[in-house]
Amino acid sequence: MVTTKFPPYAKAVFLSLLIIIIIFFMIMAKAILIPLLVSGYIAMLMTSFCNRLERWKIPRSLSAFIALLLIIIATSGIMYFIFSQLQSFTDDVEMNMEEKVNGFAIKINTWVNNVISYDLGMGNGFKMEKIMAMIEKGGTTMSALLFTTIGTISNIVLLPVFIFFLLIYRDHLAIFVTKVFAKQRNRILLEHIVSIRKIVHAYIVGAGKVMIILGIVNTVVLFALGIKHAIFFGMIAGLLNIIPYVGPFLGAIMPFFFALLTKDSLFYPFAVVVSFTLIQFAESSFLTPKITGANVNLNAFITFLGLLIGGAIWGVVGMVLIIPTIAILKKLFELSPDTEPYAYLFGEEDSKWFKRRKT
Repeated sequence: MVTTKFPPYAKAVFLSLLIIIIIFFMIMAKAILIPLLVSGYIAMLMTSFCNRLERWKIPRSLSAFIALLLIIIATSGIMYFIFSQLQSFTDDVEMNMEEKVNGFAIKINTWVNNVISYDLGMGNGFKMEKIMAMIEKGGTTMSALLFTTIGTISNIVLLPVFIFFLLIYRDHLAIFVTKVFAKQRNRILLEHIVSIRKIVHAYIVGAGKVMIILGIVNTVVLFALGIKHAIFFGMIAGLLNIIPYVGPFLGAIMPFFFALLTKDSLFYPFAVVVSFTLIQFAESSFLTPKITGANVNLNAFITFLGLLIGGAIWGVVGMVLIIPTIAILKKLFELSPDTEPYAYLFGEEDSKWFKRRKT
C-alpha cells in the first residue's frame, strides 16, 4: 500500500485550519459546549469517588447518582452563602455610597479648581439617583448580574444530566478513544487516558485546596483590619484565584472599594491592597508550587495566551476552563510524533536542550 507523505508546511497549514474550525465551532456551539466541558471536569473529579463506591458493590448508576447529589448539595450551599452575603453587602454599599462619593467629588472639584482654576461641576457632589439609574439601567441589579453570570457558566438543566451520563459511560468513552487510535497499543492508550484524568483531578483538587487556604487567610486579614463582610470578601477572593493572573486582582477590587466607602481613613483600603499583594506573592511562590506542583506543566506565555483566547471565546468561564483544557491538549499531542512539537511548545522550557545538541 502506497502512503503519501505531506511536507511539514502542509501539516502546519492543515493544523492551523483545524484550530480555526475548532474555535469557530466553540463560538457557535458554546451553549452546549460550556456545560458539557464543565460536566466533563466535574465527572473526572468524581470518578475516583464513584470507583470507590463501585468497589463496595454499589451499582454504577446509584454511585453516579450519589456523586451527583453531593455536588448539588455542595453547590447549593455555596450559592446560598454568596447570595445571602451579597444582599447584606449591597445594603451597606447603598447606605455609605452617597455620602462618600459626594465627599470625594467635592474634594476633587475643589483641588482641580485651586490648581488649574477649572470647575468640574461637582461642587455639590453627584445626584445619586442618576448614578443608581446608570448602574441599574435596564433593571439589571447586582443580584441579576450574578444570576446571569451563573447562567452563562452552566445550564442548570444540562449540567447535572451531563455529569450523570459521563459518570455512567466513562468506560464506554475510554474504549471509544482506544478504537479511534487503533494503531496504538490499547494498554498505552488507557494509561494516557488515566494520566489525563489524574492530571485534571490533581489540578482541580490542588486548586480547590489553594482557594480554601487563600479564602481563610484573606478572611483573617480583613477581620484584623476591621472590614465588614470579611468572610464574604475573603472567600470570593479565594474562589477568584482559580483564574490565573486576573483572579487575584478581581478579588482585591471589592474589599478595596468597600473599605474606601465605609472607612474614614485611606489606610484601610491601601492596607487591603498591600495585604492581598503579599498573600498573592506567597501563594504564587510557595503555596501553589507545593500543593499543585507540575500537574499542568504549562509555560507562562501559553497560560497567558490561553486566558486571552478563552476570555475572548467564552468570557470568564473560558478563562477558568482553558488551563485544564490546554493541559489535556498537551497530553493528547504527546500521543503522536507529528504533534509532539506542539506538546513541547505548551510545556516548560528545556534549558539544557542546546547543551545536549552541542554534545
